[in-house]
Amino acid sequence: MRTALYTFLFAAALAVCALAFDASVSAQNAGQQQPQQQPTPTPLPQEPGTQEGPVFAREVQLPITVFDKKEQPVAGLKASDFVIFEDKQPQQIASFRDEAAGTPIYVAVLMDISSSAAAKLRFEKESAKDFLYTVVRVRKDKAAFATFDEEVNLLQDFTDRLDKLDTAVDSVKKPGTTTALYDAVWRMCDEKMRGVTGRRVIVVITDGTDTSSRARLEEAIEMAQRTETIIFAISTKSGFSSVVPGVEAGTVKDDDDKRLDKLADATGGKAFFIGDRLELERAFTRVARELRGQYIVTYRPTNKNYDGSYRRIEVKLAAERDGLKVRTRRGYTAWADRNK
Repeated sequence: MRTALYTFLFAAALAVCALAFDASVSAQNAGQQQPQQQPTPTPLPQEPGTQEGPVFAREVQLPITVFDKKEQPVAGLKASDFVIFEDKQPQQIASFRDEAAGTPIYVAVLMDISSSAAAKLRFEKESAKDFLYTVVRVRKDKAAFATFDEEVNLLQDFTDRLDKLDTAVDSVKKPGTTTALYDAVWRMCDEKMRGVTGRRVIVVITDGTDTSSRARLEEAIEMAQRTETIIFAISTKSGFSSVVPGVEAGTVKDDDDKRLDKLADATGGKAFFIGDRLELERAFTRVARELRGQYIVTYRPTNKNYDGSYRRIEVKLAAERDGLKVRTRRGYTAWADRNK
């Protein structure tokens, strides 16, 4: 009787051990199938005065052109010939380059094909081709071609092939609808000019009337300044049929002309109001000479507080020279991130 009892208890003990072993294996398998998350380490405390994120040593780059009495670029100047002010505070020049050496230029031509420009479409296409053949140096510079109405359409990305640019211009057949000039400038600067290395130039061929942009004029200027893009504008308001009152004549222009002037002037460029083929060719020749005769100057602002405020720039000649005048961009918005 006792032997039978001991045998029963021994068997029961074995059964309990087997069940415990199976439970342990099952738990291990479940742990392998669903691993536990590792705890996230606590960040180390910041030293006083430091901040998270990258810190940039910002350099401001200025394309500077000096003109004589005949509006011709003045060559042969040196860094010591220039004095730079930011918000009236003198700045130290970090680098200086004479563009007679021929740094490559990236040029984007933006052509207005809105309904207001429909009657001038042929004139605009001829203007675009004339500019590309006058300014772009084959195997050195690169050009892109885009049209805009309420949308921006890139018809040819940056290339040094003039035949491809010709084909892109010739492909424009029909006018569009409304005019989003400032949107076109903003997007071209943000999406194309920001990513290229070299000098950046946009040439806008338009009648100057904006009817449907979401961006304001000031926002288009800010983006151009932020990407260090110079804007030249060719007004097509009268086509080749008559003379348009322009800057050279000193006449009062309407509000659209004034805004086109402001867009170009604030970025270091110029607006041309032309009325015939000869004036057009002269305008393009002037742009080409100006781009070849620029000085590229950089400086590191003494004001390190990049808080989104607008900084005004003024460039003067160190010694007064009779009849000489300086042109560059008027300022920039001091953001903490890089502009390119």
